[in-house]
Amino acid sequence: MITRNPLRMLGRLAIAGAIAVTAMAAGADAPRIAVTDLSYEETVSAYFENVEYKEKFNASASRSERFRDSDYASSGASSERARASGEVSYRSSSGVYTFINRGELRKFTADIKGELLRAGYRVVQGKPWTQKNTEKLYDIIGRIKQGYYAGADYVLWGTINHVEFRDEVNPIQGSNATSVSLSLELVGEFSLINTKTYEVKAAFSALGEGSDTKFANAAGTRISLNRGKVMQEVSRSLGEAVASEVSGQFGGGSGYEPRSNQEGGSRNLRPVEERSEKVIIYK
Repeated sequence: MITRNPLRMLGRLAIAGAIAVTAMAAGADAPRIAVTDLSYEETVSAYFENVEYKEKFNASASRSERFRDSDYASSGASSERARASGEVSYRSSSGVYTFINRGELRKFTADIKGELLRAGYRVVQGKPWTQKNTEKLYDIIGRIKQGYYAGADYVLWGTINHVEFRDEVNPIQGSNATSVSLSLELVGEFSLINTKTYEVKAAFSALGEGSDTKFANAAGTRISLNRGKVMQEVSRSLGEAVASEVSGQFGGGSGYEPRSNQEGGSRNLRPVEERSEKVIIYK
């Protein structure tokens, strides 16, 4: 016969309840963060050539003639009139014009939000930037004041400063095989801004990268690289890097460990700080 101590069971239930209440309280007190779409700015240059040709001409002419001849008399008349004018112009110009294109990229933010949720933060959905006046794109304080991120304690504002696609074909030494790869690197700058005081609580740059590589053993082999896989890897690695920096600089979450660390990855991300818990056992 097995006898159980009621006090011991009650003690364990009390501990479990306290842990659950503590976790719920920590989640309720976690900062609410709104993540903006990634802003970008690019300079576009293009060659132009304009040719303009104008022609204006006005002319008129008149001629009249009458004549009679006989053995006894002759008479005749003649009249002639002419007028002419003209104007021709030709102009050509060529060169290079440059303009700046600004906007927001509607990609790569889902994994940032997901990793922030894993880190213990609450995520608030903000309104997207749809205005045509792109000069105010970087006025994040103005957007906060206009209520774009209602309910958020902080806004994580990101801008892209470098994007590079690379297509590479490299022969493998000692064989007839060739490696074909597609890779993408994306670097963004981020600021975590308090929506009440506009104080910057964290600022950092983060790198997202992804690649797909395949091998061809014969010349003329058709290779199809997975562009979607590359974009997914970039999004996930960028989300991990951002969440790691936010947890390291700002705190306020429940601790964060990148998925790549859990899966045996080798990314150099900030390690999670070890935490100790005191456990009381009632007997």
